[in-house]
Amino acid sequence: MANWVTGKVTDITNWTDSLFSIKIQAPIEKFTAGQFAKLALEVAGERIQRAYSYVNAPDDNNLEFYLVTVPEGKLSPRLATLNAGDEVLVTEQAAGFFVLDEIPDCQTLWMLSTGTAIGPYLSILQQGADLERFENIVLVHAVRWGKDLSYLPMMQALVKKFQGKLRIQTIVSREKWSDSLMGRIPTLIENGELESAVGLPMQAKNSHVMLCGNPQMVRDTQQLLKEQRDMAKHLRRKPGHITSEQYW
Repeated sequence: MANWVTGKVTDITNWTDSLFSIKIQAPIEKFTAGQFAKLALEVAGERIQRAYSYVNAPDDNNLEFYLVTVPEGKLSPRLATLNAGDEVLVTEQAAGFFVLDEIPDCQTLWMLSTGTAIGPYLSILQQGADLERFENIVLVHAVRWGKDLSYLPMMQALVKKFQGKLRIQTIVSREKWSDSLMGRIPTLIENGELESAVGLPMQAKNSHVMLCGNPQMVRDTQQLLKEQRDMAKHLRRKPGHITSEQYW
C-alpha cells in the first residue's frame, strides 16, 4: 500500500486551455528518472488519485508534472485550479520501469512520445546520467497543435547541452508547423519521413525504441516495428529493441 506525504504547490504554469504543469515540494524518497508518482486530493471524503511521470531530474527538489485537463475527469480539473501554497498528496515512493537501467546498449536510442508523455524523457535527459553508452539520442514529441509544444524551449536547450549527441524532432498532426513533421508517428516511420528528417536509421541492428504515450500510438508503432523492422519487445529474460509505457 502506498505511503502518502503532503506536498505544497510552488507553481502552476498554464500552457494552453488544457495543458498545464504543476510544481510541488514534498518529502519524497529519491526516484529514478523515468518513473512516476501518484498525486491525490481528498474530494468529498474520497481520495482521488492518478499517476503522473516526473518531468524534473531526481536531484531537483521542485517536483514537476505535466498534465492535460480531462474535462470529465475527477482529478485533473481540480489540480488545474490549485494555487501556490495549496496542498496536494504525493506518493512517497515512485514506481515504474521506464528507466535507462532497463534499456540495453545500442548505437541510437529513440525516445518517442505523444502529448504529456514527453515527461519521463525530459527527466532522463535533464538528469543526464548513463547516456554515454549511446552514440545518438533522438527525442520525438508528437502533438495535435503547435501550441501544445510546451517544452520545446527545454528540448532545444538540451540539444545544446549534449553537443551533438541529442537530436529533436517535433510532429504536429493537425496543422503545418515550422520545423515539424505532420502526421502520426507510425505513419512517419513507415514512409521513412521521420528517419529522413532526423538523419538516422531506425534498425534492429543498431537501435532501441522507447515508446510512451497514447495507447493506440504505442500499439500501432510496436506492430509496425515488429512487422517491418524485425524488432521485438524488450524483456529482461529476452532482450529486444522496443520498450513501452502506455500513458493512460
